[in-house]
Amino acid sequence: MKTDYDLIVVGGGVLGTYHAYHALEMGLRVALIEKDKMPQGATIQNFGQVVPSGMDSKWQAYGRESLTIYKDIQSKFDISVRQNGSVYVASNDEEVQLIEELRQINAANAYESHLLTQQQCLDKYPGLRSDYVKAGLFFPEEVTVEPRTMIYKLQEYMIREMGLKLLLNTTIVHCESSLEGVVVSTAANEAFAAAKVLICNGNQFKILYPELFNESDLEVSKLQMLQTKPQGNYVLPGSVLTGLSIRRYEAFYECPSFKAIKAKEEPNSLEKKWGVHILFKQAADGSVILGDSHQYADARNQEDLGFDLDMDIDNFMISEARKIIDLPNYEIQNRWYGRYSQCKTTDIFEKTIDANIHIITGIGGKGMTGSAGFSKANIIKIFNT
Repeated sequence: MKTDYDLIVVGGGVLGTYHAYHALEMGLRVALIEKDKMPQGATIQNFGQVVPSGMDSKWQAYGRESLTIYKDIQSKFDISVRQNGSVYVASNDEEVQLIEELRQINAANAYESHLLTQQQCLDKYPGLRSDYVKAGLFFPEEVTVEPRTMIYKLQEYMIREMGLKLLLNTTIVHCESSLEGVVVSTAANEAFAAAKVLICNGNQFKILYPELFNESDLEVSKLQMLQTKPQGNYVLPGSVLTGLSIRRYEAFYECPSFKAIKAKEEPNSLEKKWGVHILFKQAADGSVILGDSHQYADARNQEDLGFDLDMDIDNFMISEARKIIDLPNYEIQNRWYGRYSQCKTTDIFEKTIDANIHIITGIGGKGMTGSAGFSKANIIKIFNT
């Protein structure tokens, strides 16, 4: 045995890292084990927004706790958090009705939001088209992060200030209970012992538990995103979520008018076919990230999603984005897709193998927003404190 830990977390993405973070906060000895040189999955391949406003009531509570955690860490160490708020921009009377209803729901939940008139939206968000926007709903507490750097900065902080043991390029191929707790074995024939193990490595837990993986209802979503060239002196504050987001995000499911409005939508539209809703977020270098699309396959058959970027999807997203904001330029410098796993029937995949081995994965698109808050509650539950 190399050493002993109170907790080993398998998977260095945002969900695994925040479980490790909260265990360290409790004074536990923690090792975080990542199979790659650095996290490669959904944690760095996402939009980089922390938006509890888009979640249902349960996950909004986790997301709001996440905001507190992100801001607390940022006050001590730069992990790229910017508090610049999020806005939902309504393009017609139905969407105006939905944001007004969401405003009432958030008022009841004591989560700050402000309705914006058309003119207030136009004044606050340069380039927003007057023939698109009718009104907006602004959430001032919400933040953006740089997804390709945030996780590395967070782990650097945890190593430097909290005593995290981070093991990279280390693939766990076996996990077994022992008299003292759990032993995990690596592809390089090393073994590590811990009182408890959390497996948070997306759908890759199939390496350790293939039968459980094949029996699960996990599916994988493939999302395409684009990044423009830097926009010069143009500044777009915060995240801008548009009418298609209002019609898609779970928070709006709780609005009284949602079902009736959704029932009137065209079922064969391109946005339905490709799962598109249009988002804008300006990155730290002045470029604007546009997205995104959603295509699904069962996790066991995720290769069916293919490995190509569909230009028809990208062109459609750019065309729709141009109807919403007149950016100084729509020259695209980067295109990519991300993948995340989620459950078809539950909001997250949780399975306890025995008292000391826990699989926590399939958080879906809630990862960047919900992981910090959910992990705090989950670590407390697992360690019974």
